[in-house]
Amino acid sequence: MDQEWRGLLYPTRLPSFHRLPAPPALADRVRWFWIPEWSLGPGRASRQEVLPFPALNLVVEPGGVSLSGPATRRSHRDLTGTGWAVGLLLRPAAVPHLTDDPQALRDREVPYPAPELHAAVSAAMADSAAAGADDGAGRRERAAAAAAAWLTASVSPPDADGALANRLEELIQFTAAVTRVDQAAQLLGISVRTAQRLARRHVGLPPLAMIRRYRLQEAAERLRTDPGVTIADVAADLGYVDHAHLTADFRQVLGFTPSGYRRSARG
Repeated sequence: MDQEWRGLLYPTRLPSFHRLPAPPALADRVRWFWIPEWSLGPGRASRQEVLPFPALNLVVEPGGVSLSGPATRRSHRDLTGTGWAVGLLLRPAAVPHLTDDPQALRDREVPYPAPELHAAVSAAMADSAAAGADDGAGRRERAAAAAAAWLTASVSPPDADGALANRLEELIQFTAAVTRVDQAAQLLGISVRTAQRLARRHVGLPPLAMIRRYRLQEAAERLRTDPGVTIADVAADLGYVDHAHLTADFRQVLGFTPSGYRRSARG
């Protein structure tokens, strides 16, 4: 399924949002760059609601750089005024280079000391009166290129553990039949304990939480985009025992039911 809007609960409500793919040489360290831009009138606000990927993000904004840890529930941010952000959705292999303990960053965002990254991305995102009407795409591409250059210089290619952590992530995300940790471990030829260690060090979430998050993301996307699919069908296709188990996961992580989300996403 197309990944363009995966994780965004209400993509049509965003003022402007773009995802740029990682350069092939960096695909083992960053999945993509995400860039929202907004300019809202006085008194206006736009709520950005997300079911985050089970991953960490490095985020550059006008005020600085932050490292956002893995989320255990949906999150939101209210956009006001004028602003932008350039985010890097990190692959597991990149994480140990930026933090020794991703578990300590669950549901947290902390400042990250990267002045060169901030300066380069900010310069790329700066408006120019002479830039021309079509420079929005060019500005975003320059910002992503600046972030890619910093990442290349600062985060080395994966070691054996990092490469295995990336494979674990890919298997969980793209193999819908994987609903248990022992299945993922068996397909990778590793023990359950090794899978748990990799997830702890490179993601900061248990592998079962990663599995459930990717399944919930797909469930939300299907409920939003396919009016003909039933909730029971989605549950069955994604390996849930029944409709009730999918509903329980929805309530726990998103705070509402699948049917409630479907109604709100169409509104």
